[in-house]
Amino acid sequence: MEARISEHHPLRRLFGALTERRFVETLGWPDQNVTEYLSNLLVEFARTDQLFKIRGQRGKRLETVVELLYESEVLLDARSPDREQDVHRHIGDFTLFMAGLFPEYLTRLKSASMIYHQDFLVDYVKTGKRSYGIVARCEGGSGTHTPLFLKLSDNFELCVAGLGFVRGDLERMQNPSYRKVKDILLN
Repeated sequence: MEARISEHHPLRRLFGALTERRFVETLGWPDQNVTEYLSNLLVEFARTDQLFKIRGQRGKRLETVVELLYESEVLLDARSPDREQDVHRHIGDFTLFMAGLFPEYLTRLKSASMIYHQDFLVDYVKTGKRSYGIVARCEGGSGTHTPLFLKLSDNFELCVAGLGFVRGDLERMQNPSYRKVKDILLN
């Protein structure tokens, strides 16, 4: 496994600035804890080993929400309440990331051609909201992150929209004509 992306990596500054701008200016939601969490999520999930970091008991990489849900249940595969909380946090993160940055993937999942995909019937928004709610409850109200995960659960759709705006910014930054105009304006 690769080393974690450093705290001073340019991706952190880029995602931090884009996330804060969109959540504050576009959505009118100036919550630093939320924007910091989401920008860190974007940085960490820039590496696919983090996107698919949860492994089952036999070491197999879990790549679908259905597999993650089985892994999260203490009565099924989760080995402890801490493991349940870790997997539910990842489910919330994964579903939020996919719904916000790759909505076309979710649309494709619902198509007839993907009927045999394990996540065909999974509602990513409901599942993500539920998982963040479980994480908040697992901390028993005494954890320092409880309010954050309650906010993520209660405002999941708003977070999806905010990440969608960040995606739009990233797409514009890749567009050659956008970069040309930016170069003209900044030089």
